[in-house]
Amino acid sequence: MSINKAVFVKSSMSVSECPVEKYPEYAFIGRSNVGKSSLINTLTNQKELAKTSATPGKTQMINHFLIDNKWNLVDLPGYGFAKAGKGELYEFNEMILQYIEKRRTLRHLFVLVDIRHAPQANDIEFMAWLMRHEISFSLIFTKADKISKAQIQKAVHQYQKEMLTSLSAMPQYFITSSLQKMGKEMVVEFIEKMNRG
Repeated sequence: MSINKAVFVKSSMSVSECPVEKYPEYAFIGRSNVGKSSLINTLTNQKELAKTSATPGKTQMINHFLIDNKWNLVDLPGYGFAKAGKGELYEFNEMILQYIEKRRTLRHLFVLVDIRHAPQANDIEFMAWLMRHEISFSLIFTKADKISKAQIQKAVHQYQKEMLTSLSAMPQYFITSSLQKMGKEMVVEFIEKMNRG
């Protein structure tokens, strides 16, 4: 299963500026430099649909892409920007929360984490907040090509152990690599399955 057509729709600075709520939406979010843009490009079979950058915090608006004329892929700003001022960072976080809480067509949220790093407090806190607010979400581990299979298993186990101290259950998760296209079909198939209801 694959995506055949992906078209940029709009960039929005607030929820009120987002496109008309016509299609189900699947949003992607993560800490800066987690590989979100690379994953989106891999999922959509396009090299430059989402802009990649070595500079953390490149995505600063809510970006909508229409997929196969059936659903919207939404690229959300990252959190934990390295070079954003306090006021700007708060503004981005508020925009993210407003989108998640108010966007009626949001069907599911994918939270991206770099599998090479130990669980980060703000990732865990964010997912605990999602669970408390009954937001449908799953976890995507990125950059799995950078470590061995044994290290992948160890990292996932570490996340499970850490998350179960704050969350009532471990969310569904996907292990991906944009470079090797690992996990690509599983994520797209998951979305298609949700669209079928």
